[in-house]
Amino acid sequence: MASKNTLAEIKRNVEHLVGEKVRLKANKGRKKVSIKEGILETTYPNIFVVRIDGGYNSVRRVSYSYSDILTETVEITLCSNEKKVQVS
Repeated sequence: MASKNTLAEIKRNVEHLVGEKVRLKANKGRKKVSIKEGILETTYPNIFVVRIDGGYNSVRRVSYSYSDILTETVEITLCSNEKKVQVS
């Protein structure tokens, strides 16, 4: 079970990236991996939201929980300097 300190630390690391362009690498299961780039829009107590610009004036928002980062289901990388959000 994850400790609250670890999740709080991940949340703090993600909060520093609000407004930045990030790359998401999400494990969808069964050897399926989705890689998308977007802007980290907002953070909430249990989730964070990333805005992904699709083609043809469409905007899509995806949300993930901080525990997804802890379990390494989702990896966030800052696009400007290729720095990953640390688990601990």
